[in-house]
Amino acid sequence: MQPFPLLSRALLVTVFASFSVHAEAAALSMEPPREEFATAKVMSILSEVEEDAFGFQRKVQQVHLRLTSGPDAGTEYSTENGILDDREDMRMSEGETIVVRKLIKSDGSVEYLTAEKYRLPFVIWIGMFFLILTVLFGGWIGLTSIGGLLVSILILALYVVPGIASGGNPMAISLIGSFGIACTSLYLAHGCSKRTSVALLSTLTTLGIAATLSIVFVHLAKLFGMGSEESMFLQSGVLQNVNLRGLLLGGIIIGCLGVLDDVTTAQTAAIDEIRKANPSLTPKQLWQAGFSVGREHIASLINTLALAYAGASLPLLLLFKTNERYPLWVTLNSEFLSEEIIRTLVGSVTLLFAVPISTWFAARLLKGSSSSSSCRGHSHLHAHR
Repeated sequence: MQPFPLLSRALLVTVFASFSVHAEAAALSMEPPREEFATAKVMSILSEVEEDAFGFQRKVQQVHLRLTSGPDAGTEYSTENGILDDREDMRMSEGETIVVRKLIKSDGSVEYLTAEKYRLPFVIWIGMFFLILTVLFGGWIGLTSIGGLLVSILILALYVVPGIASGGNPMAISLIGSFGIACTSLYLAHGCSKRTSVALLSTLTTLGIAATLSIVFVHLAKLFGMGSEESMFLQSGVLQNVNLRGLLLGGIIIGCLGVLDDVTTAQTAAIDEIRKANPSLTPKQLWQAGFSVGREHIASLINTLALAYAGASLPLLLLFKTNERYPLWVTLNSEFLSEEIIRTLVGSVTLLFAVPISTWFAARLLKGSSSSSSCRGHSHLHAHR
């Protein structure tokens, strides 16, 4: 394991706080305190001073709060708020709303602890902004694509996550969930037409290849799913029996599905439009024309995929950079970076397969057919005009 000062410090504070609570409970022969959560408004900042804690400087605010939710709404109290390394996310400002944790001990005493900023209303407003823009620019297709997104979220929340948490095989559950997402979200987003059916066939075929590649690559690279701090927390919590390697494989498969939808639907649409423009083209000529378009798609999507994974992992990448005691090859050999490299490579290789597969299916199955015929008896031609 590689030492990271900031991460280690945060873990130390977390573990120490947890240990203190449970040690106090054990000493007094009590059950661990029951937790409740509420929101509170910062009424005023009483003071702010610097002090030394565990060998490093921190600022401490004395703040006066008023609970704004829960059974104790309206209660006012003063508390201490510590700020590590002058972090603005830990600093309280007068008038803002925060989340507080209420600890109810077995002897009836109550203690309030500051949890974090209350950001849910802003997240909701940003989400509404996204929905409005989607409908404004996408019209009916934008609205149905939102339906597909909601179905995907529901499958993940109601099937994939509970299934894995209950001890199921993470990879098998993720693969079944991905098939379910593909089968529902594609038709909701693009309409129930032969074009969509061909795109779905291409997606499911390539998804099977992605599953095979992920198993082979993960085993060859000797990855066990321990490359992130979240895995460490899973191993020490109530989900310690979760198969982390299977969880890694499942995550790779679900990640691949997101880009596969884009490739297969775009390639199928390209072939269909080429066929409509020149009905005399043979399946071979359609394949050649579509594959020429697909090459350009591959170049852009592989870069997009790599940057998406790099952006999500940027904080930890910076931690590796600042840890200069280790040579570059040791850093690259670490499980964390190896996992990200394998994720990117599986996704990229899957894209390489997706283009010829979807192009071949579309050239063969759409040739000489009315691809816009709808499964529900009406068409979505307005989406392609």
